[in-house]
Amino acid sequence: MSRIDESRPFIPVGIAVLTVSDTRRLDNDKSGDTLVQRILEAGHELVARAIVADDKEQIYEQVRNWTLAEEIDVVITTGGTGFTGRDVTPEALEPLFEKRMDGFSEVFHRISYDKIGTSTIQSRATGGVANATFVFVLPGSPGACKDAWDGILKWQLDYRHTPCNFVEIMPRLDEHLKRGGKA
Repeated sequence: MSRIDESRPFIPVGIAVLTVSDTRRLDNDKSGDTLVQRILEAGHELVARAIVADDKEQIYEQVRNWTLAEEIDVVITTGGTGFTGRDVTPEALEPLFEKRMDGFSEVFHRISYDKIGTSTIQSRATGGVANATFVFVLPGSPGACKDAWDGILKWQLDYRHTPCNFVEIMPRLDEHLKRGGKA
């Protein structure tokens, strides 16, 4: 069973939060605020925060630029994971993924199912690795952001979490580039 090993040091990671919405601003972005609060309470560094419209190119460019920034280890987006015509976040970001994280979506839906039942199928939450940066694509509700952070990200972004966590593998995410002589 997983646990926190107090003999290991906490290692803060750099996180960027992107809200995808045609209607949100910083003064009414409850989902972004929920993530920021949890990130800071956990002891991580909020490196960047932005809001972009439900536009594939804007979403792609913002996240791509963040994945290229040395100080950003994780990008978390909120919004645009539903089925309406404007919900395009997965389509914008999955082409960036070098590796998909199917387990993230599966565990997110399991946690979400316990809270909202079959309504969880209306989310296309996803995750992956792009440019040696973890990217998590969450629904736009504060509840979904709480579920993803409290049930998954809080633990996987804590180096002390055993038996394994994302932080301990971060230095190895770009090994494929080094072997090919590109890094």
